[in-house]
Amino acid sequence: MAKILWIDDEIDVLKPLCMALEAKGYVVDTVSNALDALEMVDGNQYSLVLLDENMPGMSGLEALMEIKKRREELPIIMVTKSEEEDLMDRAYGQKIADYLVKPVRTAQLVAAIKKIIDRDRLVTETTQDNYQREYGAIMMEMNMCRTFEQWAELYRKLTKWELELESTKGMSEIQKMQKKEANENFARFVRNNYIDWLGDGGAKRPDDAPLMSHRLMKDRVLGLLDSGEKVVMIVIDNCRLDQWETLKPLLTPYFNIDTELYCSILPTATQFARNSIFSGLMPLQIKQLFPECWTDSDEESSQNQHEKELIGHFFERYRKTQYKYAYYKVNNAESGDNLLKKLTNYMGNDLNCFVFNFVDMLSHARTDVKIVNELSNTDAAYRKITKTWFEHSALFELLLRLKQSDLKVIITTDHGMVKVETPEKVIGDRNVNTNLRYKTGKTLSYNAKNVFEITKPAAAFLTQSNLSSTYIFSLADSFFVYPNNYNEYVEKFTQTFQHGGVSMEEMIIPFATLSPKV
Repeated sequence: MAKILWIDDEIDVLKPLCMALEAKGYVVDTVSNALDALEMVDGNQYSLVLLDENMPGMSGLEALMEIKKRREELPIIMVTKSEEEDLMDRAYGQKIADYLVKPVRTAQLVAAIKKIIDRDRLVTETTQDNYQREYGAIMMEMNMCRTFEQWAELYRKLTKWELELESTKGMSEIQKMQKKEANENFARFVRNNYIDWLGDGGAKRPDDAPLMSHRLMKDRVLGLLDSGEKVVMIVIDNCRLDQWETLKPLLTPYFNIDTELYCSILPTATQFARNSIFSGLMPLQIKQLFPECWTDSDEESSQNQHEKELIGHFFERYRKTQYKYAYYKVNNAESGDNLLKKLTNYMGNDLNCFVFNFVDMLSHARTDVKIVNELSNTDAAYRKITKTWFEHSALFELLLRLKQSDLKVIITTDHGMVKVETPEKVIGDRNVNTNLRYKTGKTLSYNAKNVFEITKPAAAFLTQSNLSSTYIFSLADSFFVYPNNYNEYVEKFTQTFQHGGVSMEEMIIPFATLSPKV
């Protein structure tokens, strides 16, 4: 029950209003001067203070400052006979929640109080009611999804509700269960259609095939360059749709933003997906055409050393060598600062590709560093850490500077990640890769019903370390664990964020085009 303190030297005149508030279920304490009010604030937990501006002795503004010293978070509504601009400026400078002008009407008073005290509760109740009403429609839509575009639209809705419900309890858990079911259905959809989407890996592909990693440069970037635009393409490694939706409000004051969703190739891992983006080729094609730019090593440090060269090869293949381009990777604060210092050197290029690795590093740190795991133990906490990084990052500063230019800005990612919950046993020799969401090798043993298996990697334009190699991908929230030390690895990796497999979070990812607001 909300408890209110009303401070006014004519409080007796206001008794009818106090009684009206009590009839609405509020507890109302009253005092007629600021000194008594400060004692009341020290001895009670109030939800709100109503404060008269014009009182003898300590004025309302002075009382406001003293109350804020004691309880900075306590919302205060200033009640005044005057709307003088200077007075209101000083009051808002002290962070008042609202103000009312005397004489105050009951309806006006109740509305102001509800807006402050009951706002969160009313928003939560309304959000939960709205989701409850839409739950059935989402389930029906899930069962009707037949194309990638339909799944992408469903994923948008699920992400919207996840963000809106993240501060609630009951409905949030129901939404997670619904998303889990959607992910299981999506995994079956991908298993049934993925190979067909690829066609010949180039121009020939089915009409219902989604935009995929290897088509991004040709279908989205090249057209802008050919129309005379200068483009800055920013790739935030390992960034999910929900994280992008959390960052987007920070940019909307400065940019008009158009976000579409595209499909990452498999495996949803940096070596495959990001090399595919910059080259405009599938992994097997890169290895065949430019073997010096590809490695089958399982070490991340050696997997993306040739992205600049792959961009050059892309322009050569499409006979667009007239375009001047640059590539820069930001791995830490120092490299971010260096980019900002040298930004003017890049402004004359037709295409600048900047890769930011923070989100990917955070996902790995969450697995390996206990304190990071504790700080980001939920999806909501993970989003908040990503947002905090972005607000203070070289990337945000870069975008603020780019809003002053006439450049077209693209923000995208190579793949997302998923929180894993369900261990799936697999057996392989020492040459099998270490990724928890996909495995490739020649001696894999697994339950075929629970994975997406590709026994002929060439059909998916995947590289092979030997002729008998196969690929398997984990589905939804599963992850691969060897029988040896099974319990130890299950405990270590359950509820960590991983990528490489088949899930909406990993495969349905944002591609945003930003235009500076005039």
